[in-house]
Amino acid sequence: MSTAAWNRRQFTRGAFLASATASGYSRLLGANDRLTVAIIGCGGRGTDSLLREVLQLRSEANVEVVAVCDTWRQQRERAAAVVKEHSGQDPQQLVHFQDVLARKDVDTVVIATPDHLHCAMLIAAVKAGKDVYVEKPLAMTMEELNAAFDAVKKSGRIVQMGTQIRSVPYAVAARQFVVAGGLGKLLKAEQSRNGYEPYWWSRGQRPAKESDVDWNAFLLGRPARPFNANTYTGWYGHREFSRGPHAGQGVHFFDLVHYVFGAGCPTRAVALGGTFRWKGPYDTPDSIEVILEYPEGFMVRYGQFYGLGAGNYLRLYGTAGSIDATHWTQPWSLSGEGARDPGRIPAGAKLPDVQSVPHMKNWLDCVRSRKQPHAPIEAGYSHSVAAILADEAYIRGKRMVYDPATRNIREG
Repeated sequence: MSTAAWNRRQFTRGAFLASATASGYSRLLGANDRLTVAIIGCGGRGTDSLLREVLQLRSEANVEVVAVCDTWRQQRERAAAVVKEHSGQDPQQLVHFQDVLARKDVDTVVIATPDHLHCAMLIAAVKAGKDVYVEKPLAMTMEELNAAFDAVKKSGRIVQMGTQIRSVPYAVAARQFVVAGGLGKLLKAEQSRNGYEPYWWSRGQRPAKESDVDWNAFLLGRPARPFNANTYTGWYGHREFSRGPHAGQGVHFFDLVHYVFGAGCPTRAVALGGTFRWKGPYDTPDSIEVILEYPEGFMVRYGQFYGLGAGNYLRLYGTAGSIDATHWTQPWSLSGEGARDPGRIPAGAKLPDVQSVPHMKNWLDCVRSRKQPHAPIEAGYSHSVAAILADEAYIRGKRMVYDPATRNIREG
C-alpha cells in the first residue's frame, strides 16, 4: 500500500487512532532466546542515544538490532552504519513503520520519532504484539493520549516511557527520602530552565532534499501540503508537530516531580508565554511560565526561557526542608519544621546511596520478565496530562482543569 493510501485509509483526522490494526502476533521468548529490536526514528535521539544504548547491551541483554526505520534516507543509512560498526550485522533499512510492525521476527520497537507520531505508532505497535520503548512526550492531545493508554492496557505489552530520570540513582534516592518523610509535607517544586538558542533553531537549518525524504509518511494524518525543509528538520519549533519547550523538555521535570513526590495528574494550570527573542518561521514559544496544582496539595512551577543564556535550577520543597536537584550536589537543607526541630532529621543528612538499573536495560529486562518497567504507560499518561494542561492554559489564556472522571480538559 502506498503512503498516500495509508494516510487516507488509516490515519485521517479523528479516526486514525482507532483504525491502526495489525496481526497481534508476539513471539514467546525463552530465557536464552535472543531479543530482536527495531529502531523507528533515527535522528539524534534515536541513533546517538537509544540505538547506541541497545547496542551496548547486545551481549548482556542478548539483543540484536534487526531493522532501522526513518523517513529520511541519510538518517536510515547512518543508523545502519552504527549497527554494522558495533555488531557486524546489516540491519534492514525501512521507510515506513508499518513494514517494521509487519515483521514477525521483530520482538520490540524503540520509537524515537517526532512527537505527533508517538501515539499512532505506539497503538499500532502494541496491536501488532510488540513491546515498546517510546520517547516523550507521549501525547499532544487528550484524544490520542486516552486512546494510546487504553490500547496499551488492553494489549498487555510492556511499554517503557523515555523519561529516563526514573532510572537515575539520585532520583531514586530522592524518592526514597521523600517516601520516608524527609521533606515533611510536600508543598512545592520548581524549575527554571534557560538557554540562549532554542533547540529547534539549528535543527531547522539542516539541509533536507525532498528526493531523500518521504514527506507524506512524516505528515501521517496531518493535512497534505508541499514539502518544506524547515518544517521537516525543525519540527520541534512547529506546534502542529511539537507543542514547545513546556512539552518537549518540561515533561522531564513534570515526570521527576510525579516520581519523587508519588503524585498522579495535576488538576489545574495557568500559563503565560510567547516568542520574545527568536522570531522566525516557528510558532512554539521561546519563553513560557507554567503553574500546576495537584490534588495531593502542592504546586509546581516550570519556566523556560531562550535568549538570555542564564543558569538553571531545580528544587523540591516540603515543610521540613528542600532538595536542590539542580546538580544533585549537597542536595539536602533544613528549613521550617526541620530547622526548628533539628533532631527530627540528623544534621548534614544526605540522600541515601542507591543503585539503579539503567533505563534501557530495565525495559529489556522487563520484556523478558513481563514485570512493569520504571516508567510504565501510567507515567506517560500523567506527564502528558501535565504538558497538555499547561499547553491548553497557554494557548487559551485561561485557567484549565483536568477532570479525571471524564479524562478530559476544560476551562475552570
